[in-house]
Amino acid sequence: MTRFALQFGQTQPGLTYLERLSAYGICPRGEVQIAIVRIGKRAPFEYDLPGGGIEADEDEAAALMREFQEETGLTIWPTRVIGRAGQFWINKGEPRNSLASFYEVELSADDGAPSEPDHGLVWITPSEALLKVRHEAHGWAILHWMRSRRAGT
Repeated sequence: MTRFALQFGQTQPGLTYLERLSAYGICPRGEVQIAIVRIGKRAPFEYDLPGGGIEADEDEAAALMREFQEETGLTIWPTRVIGRAGQFWINKGEPRNSLASFYEVELSADDGAPSEPDHGLVWITPSEALLKVRHEAHGWAILHWMRSRRAGT
């Protein structure tokens, strides 16, 4: 089993976790808000950074741009890698190890709508996002991004 230097979540004995390469992005709007995805048709909702799995014919940037468009309707461009981290979790009954690359992205256009019916775009402060995202790895990426912006790197 591959592990990134940072690994979040707990495994359960007896389960085999399928590794899945993925890419997620932090899209700031000004200095106040970032885009996150609200998942579900009714409350209680789950929240993630926009992004997801990398298909066999894609690189990280292509997957991230496609996933952003599908989940939020936004057109983005990846500008820098924030970091990489793994996340053990169970997705619809299937054990996963999401091996994720996290990017800061630049908004190119916001004139679309999500094509995934149970996904919606929400603009909130990074601090609010830290409390809402369901995966520890996403919270780590938001915090790491906030600290790097404060430091000017």
